[in-house]
Amino acid sequence: MRVTVVTTWLPTAVVPSSGSFVVRDCRAIAEAGQEVRIIHLVPPHQDDGTRRVTIDGLPVIRIPMRPANPASVARAAVALPRLIDGEVLHSMAMSSLLPLGGLKAAGILRIPWVHTEHWSGLTNPETLTPALKAGSIVVDAALKRPDIVTAVCEYLAEPIRRLRAAAPTVIVPCIVDPQGLVPRRHETGQDDAALRLITVGGLVERKDPLASLEITAELVSRGVDATLVLVGEGPLREAVEARAAQPDLAGRVRLTGILGAQEVRAELAKADVFIGPTRGDNFFVSAAEAIVAGRPVVVSDAGGQAEYVTEGNGAILPVDAAPQQWATAVTALAERLSGATAADIAATIGERFSTPVVGAAYRAVHERARAGA
Repeated sequence: MRVTVVTTWLPTAVVPSSGSFVVRDCRAIAEAGQEVRIIHLVPPHQDDGTRRVTIDGLPVIRIPMRPANPASVARAAVALPRLIDGEVLHSMAMSSLLPLGGLKAAGILRIPWVHTEHWSGLTNPETLTPALKAGSIVVDAALKRPDIVTAVCEYLAEPIRRLRAAAPTVIVPCIVDPQGLVPRRHETGQDDAALRLITVGGLVERKDPLASLEITAELVSRGVDATLVLVGEGPLREAVEARAAQPDLAGRVRLTGILGAQEVRAELAKADVFIGPTRGDNFFVSAAEAIVAGRPVVVSDAGGQAEYVTEGNGAILPVDAAPQQWATAVTALAERLSGATAADIAATIGERFSTPVVGAAYRAVHERARAGA
């Protein structure tokens, strides 16, 4: 089956890390035996000037489009019909809905249409800026047009189903492939009294990195020899550095900036517990990656992570829990899973989110869309 993917999120020379999860999904679709070509509706601030490239073995055509500019969206809509080819159209990311929705309404888009949505604004609208809140009205209307919409978890599927009523909404998770496991310290006889925490995500309000610092400070105040590694970058870096420099945390916090996948795994290998006090996620990939790496997690309930975090791999707290509650949960988890091996923790997810499983799920959705058409 030939599948044309249309997305606004994809790597360029300007932003090489953008849309990496879209590339993984496209590779999974291809490895499930489908022919994939990608149309990248590239926004100006990410445009490197290329128009035909190959990314991870997949052919890509780039069309400039500024999602906030109606004239730019209209120009992209005019260009798309001659480029969309195959038996199924698969759009990814909310902004790709804009030109396609108009084509569908005009009767120009006639092949089956599947859309994959990840936007946390659907599940946590309180985290949106005023501009994005206004734009969500357009997204809500556009989500009704695809034949099938996929969401990465039930947490995200619920508001999408409310919008789409009887139209199909299907769960296809994010890809988190099993990796080589590094034993936990107690497995190698190197255990000590230290508690090494890690959190992975942007230094932004929604991820609440300052809460991670307060959790660490609370542990230290209780006499725990706790340290924290923050992997990520963002506008809160200065505030994080200022808090980390205060006497109760001095020398206990390390900021790594943005790291590649292998470097993140190396940091997880050195950690004891992943903490994620996010104020709004959907799948929360970095938490799932920690579990697959064999490290237990303590996370908030603001996201789809509640669908895979269990007694065997972690703990979940209310999003508004105080640092004292987090510190208690972290120490309780560390004690409860003190004898669990990295393999024990990773096995709680296993192959559930692997590339072959996700690829097969997408293929089933494509076949369903084509049969429905």
